[in-house]
Amino acid sequence: MSYRIAVRALCEFTAKIGDLDLRFTPSPSAQQGMAGHRTVASRRAASYQAELSLEGHYRTLCVRGRADGYDPLNNVLEEVKTFRGDFAALPANHRHLHWAQAKVYGWLLCQQLELPAVNLALVYFDIVSEKESRLQEQWSAADLQQFFTRQCEQFLAWAEQEVAHRALRDDAARGLAFPHPVFRTGQRPLAEAVYKTVSTGRCLMAQAPTGIGKTVGTLFPLLKAMPAQQLDKLLFLTAKTPGRQLALDAAQRLYPAAGPTALRVLELVARDKACEYPQNACNGEACPLANGFYDRLPAARQAAVEHSFLDQATLREVALAHQVCPYYLSQEMARWADLVIADYNYYFDFSALLYGLAQANQWKVATLIDEAHNLVERARQMYSASLDQYSLNAVRLNAPAPLDKAFKRLNREWNALHKAQIGPYQVHPQLPGKWLNALTACITAIGDYLNDHPHGMTGELQGFYFEALQFNRVAELFGTPFIFDVTLRDTGKRRLSQLTLRNVVPAAFIGPRLASAHSNVLFSATLNPRAYYANLLGLAPDTVWIDVESPFKAEQLSVRVMSHISTRFSHRATSLAPIVELMAEQFEQRAGNYLAFFSSFDYLQQVAALLAERYPHIPQWQQARRMDETARQGFLDRFTLTGQGIGFAVLGGAFGEGIDLPGARLIGAFIATLGLRQFNPVNEQIKQRMAALFGAGYDYTYLYPGLQKVVQAAGRVIRTQSDQGAVFLIDDRFAEPNVQQLLPAWWVLQ
Repeated sequence: MSYRIAVRALCEFTAKIGDLDLRFTPSPSAQQGMAGHRTVASRRAASYQAELSLEGHYRTLCVRGRADGYDPLNNVLEEVKTFRGDFAALPANHRHLHWAQAKVYGWLLCQQLELPAVNLALVYFDIVSEKESRLQEQWSAADLQQFFTRQCEQFLAWAEQEVAHRALRDDAARGLAFPHPVFRTGQRPLAEAVYKTVSTGRCLMAQAPTGIGKTVGTLFPLLKAMPAQQLDKLLFLTAKTPGRQLALDAAQRLYPAAGPTALRVLELVARDKACEYPQNACNGEACPLANGFYDRLPAARQAAVEHSFLDQATLREVALAHQVCPYYLSQEMARWADLVIADYNYYFDFSALLYGLAQANQWKVATLIDEAHNLVERARQMYSASLDQYSLNAVRLNAPAPLDKAFKRLNREWNALHKAQIGPYQVHPQLPGKWLNALTACITAIGDYLNDHPHGMTGELQGFYFEALQFNRVAELFGTPFIFDVTLRDTGKRRLSQLTLRNVVPAAFIGPRLASAHSNVLFSATLNPRAYYANLLGLAPDTVWIDVESPFKAEQLSVRVMSHISTRFSHRATSLAPIVELMAEQFEQRAGNYLAFFSSFDYLQQVAALLAERYPHIPQWQQARRMDETARQGFLDRFTLTGQGIGFAVLGGAFGEGIDLPGARLIGAFIATLGLRQFNPVNEQIKQRMAALFGAGYDYTYLYPGLQKVVQAAGRVIRTQSDQGAVFLIDDRFAEPNVQQLLPAWWVLQ
């Protein structure tokens, strides 16, 4: 069996040496990089061959890739690299890697065209000045062949190891048994639908209620399908930490720890959670784990693949044993894992690691998207950006002198942009060209300064820099699915504003990412209505839909509609007393633990205060604004098997989904809201866009997202087939047919 590897991947394995160094970053965006390559190619003669496909073999290795360009008249093969900043600041180990890539391409070209020699050129293209810096050397075919052979020899043992692992993995997958004696209700149809989906290379939307074992029910069939479909990777993508843990637990049940490493499972976490020295910069001078990182990486990588389950703790242990950075070791291991468990952003964000690796290495992947109802809002956030003039002024106060001119220009254009604005909020149909030019110049100035002064990255300057980069990236994509608005800040002294680019339909960005995978499974307890999610996420027309049968019976859950109470803002004051009386009456009838959900902290506090006043004997505890993980856990710890009381929470917050309180830990929920977004100018703008695009502005903006939160919150009550509980839907609008049709089919409303 031959092992295929891209030229870039081969060289990154064999030719990366020295320190991990992020001072020469951030690099240009993918769009800027592609534009730079096009510019360079456009400057060459008509005979110039851009993106030349090349392939060669060494023993069992097949090495292939696309060289950036070849000039046959001068016999020059070019490797083009885009950058910003000072060319002289490019680290030597970066250039070492670039030469390695050029030499491998050089041999493949000499072999293909039977050339005795070739000129190799590294062309560094500055995306700001559009100037080229060129390094050129002449190499004989014989010397290039020797270099190619050395790289392949360095990689060959690893390749043979990977081929053996792949065979072991596929054999284990074929013999994989379901980890439980029987399937739960609904679990088998879900597993069958997933298997059929991956076997036909399609997309599946699976609405599956809590309690059927969705994680195991989706992972098992995908793992079984890996050999037949020749999948390279499974990507389990989730919105929150609990989802990652569920996937890790499911993988361990499917593949018990005993025995050989038949499946490599990797958990990816955010940089701020994995960094050992958050106060240090990412370079060899500042961080001991960055110093000599690539020299120690081979041993760390070998040690890591000897573990089946590389969760955060295990990977950290391996990394520190070899004195390398845990975060960047995890990024390396993403290349060699079979099942990668990570946040959405690792596949869908601008600079998504997993998507980039999949494209570069032509991986055949299948994705599992956990709690997929969250992907709409998360995707909107990924492709949106905001900049605040107040933050700019705060940064200016302590900014280094070389940046003063750029900051002043940006501030001047900012003032000109909102000078004539009358109201506090205004939408602009076009982006402000002069302001954007000033922003680009400011980004360049900061980048240049940081390249020259790597220790000058203060917290405020760094924060503004990354926000500015994000704004610039989003601005490149501006079009129909975006809103550009200016909101005036009330400072009392001078006029300041916040500029926001809002993506309202992420389909144009999420759809292609999904289409690039062999198959996708999006699953959640709330994917209704299907057209809403399909339209906003850009799902393929042949996407399969399945609504999985609930394992619960209607008699397990009493669902009562309190239609005599209105929770509209204008009726809030008159709703307090009836809600409190309802809570007290229910608590007297059946004492135990309850959750009460409200539309805002203010509303929550008013009801809680009145309950405490009238019924002081009923224990209560409240969600607070900006609770950290310890505080959130403390809130949940109040829900004990023998406890009694009411926990007050905000709908759509930390306790509205993703928490598991089975049995007597939670026996009921009061939901005093439809979960509708606040009526404000921003949401009304989104409603207008939704109406124009889909003809259902109110439903797409308010009703569907709101009811999804309601169903998720209600889903906290019944977690197992032995649970009994009650849900109170408090608002007259819950009696409306268009609202009730969005609620779970197994509910019997009273």
